[in-house]
Amino acid sequence: MKIGIDKLHFASSHLYVDMAELATARNEAPDKYLIGIGQSKMAVIPPSQDAVTLAANAAAPMLTAADIKAIDLLIVATESGVDNSKAAAIYVAKLLGLDRRLRTIEMKEACYAATAGVKLAQDHVHVHPEKKALVIGTDIARYGLHTPGEPTQGGGAMAMLISADPQVLALADDSVLLSQDVMDFWRPLYHTTALVDGKYSSNIYIDYFQDVFKTYLEEQQTTIEAFKALTFHLPYTKMGLKALRSVLPMATTTQQQALSTHFEHARQLNREVGNLYTGSLYLSLLSLLLTDPELMTDDLIGLFSYGSGAEGEFYTGRLQANYQQGLDLGLPQRLARRRRVSVTEYEMLFNGQLALNADDQTIACDDDPHRFVLTGQRHEQRQYQDREN
Repeated sequence: MKIGIDKLHFASSHLYVDMAELATARNEAPDKYLIGIGQSKMAVIPPSQDAVTLAANAAAPMLTAADIKAIDLLIVATESGVDNSKAAAIYVAKLLGLDRRLRTIEMKEACYAATAGVKLAQDHVHVHPEKKALVIGTDIARYGLHTPGEPTQGGGAMAMLISADPQVLALADDSVLLSQDVMDFWRPLYHTTALVDGKYSSNIYIDYFQDVFKTYLEEQQTTIEAFKALTFHLPYTKMGLKALRSVLPMATTTQQQALSTHFEHARQLNREVGNLYTGSLYLSLLSLLLTDPELMTDDLIGLFSYGSGAEGEFYTGRLQANYQQGLDLGLPQRLARRRRVSVTEYEMLFNGQLALNADDQTIACDDDPHRFVLTGQRHEQRQYQDREN
């Protein structure tokens, strides 16, 4: 029985800042961001969106009435949670109108947690093949204005429906895992932005990839030639390119070029959005599937998931014959319709997020076109609105 990703859908902001303009405002050469980091645009998340609304906006458009009836497991993976106790999944389930007979949990391990959710969902569907699981990676990457990490911010949510007989990607049971206590990235409870040792974190990322990838090849008694494409967690797209280049000498000259070409497709949409934390790997997968014309049924796709702190996993999936039917086909057009904001407006929106205090607050959301929005806080409870109800 095949189990895997049946549908993928993405949501982010309707706003972005141009990375060349941001570089100029920060007295940096534009190519430092455009080439050195590998980012062209960065999603600017308005105060009317948070991890909950992004998750609901990502999932709702792809779910049919039959999907909603079959879903009995909802996993929301995030490091941008809105409550230290109550799972974001509870809020998302209500907004989506999911059945009450539902297991709802929130998962956290930096950028890795969505992969843990996918693998748990895979096991769940294996035991209950008539059911479906919804996994959503949703985050807002914040490092602060005028910080070294600022150009690697962004935000959005990737929703994935896991089922038997999947339309998109049949997942294998061949994961290689690695977990160690590493202080490359963390956010203490008293911080609203992350702390990161950037160079150290980059080195750990590549070390983890080489470890799990080479171990996979040994355990499966295969070679890099078995893969049509390798996809990566992309906190910024140059990071994935560095990881890919670290193993390209294992391939023939012809396949080195092919893998590099496929990677360019796999980072195309991430270049336009920025860092998604938990959703980054899966936006890269969606980017590959939407933009690469050379993919074929049964192609083997490798997926490298990484979360600082640190945890990594490499696993694989086989492309299915009707994979296009499960994709968010309108995403490139939606990204093209976004509104460009100035650096000044971006800074204002960054500083205008819901304050972390007990006060009643109201958030203006008239300019936000999304179905689900955050309208404020009342009696220390976040107020969400579904504009279709």
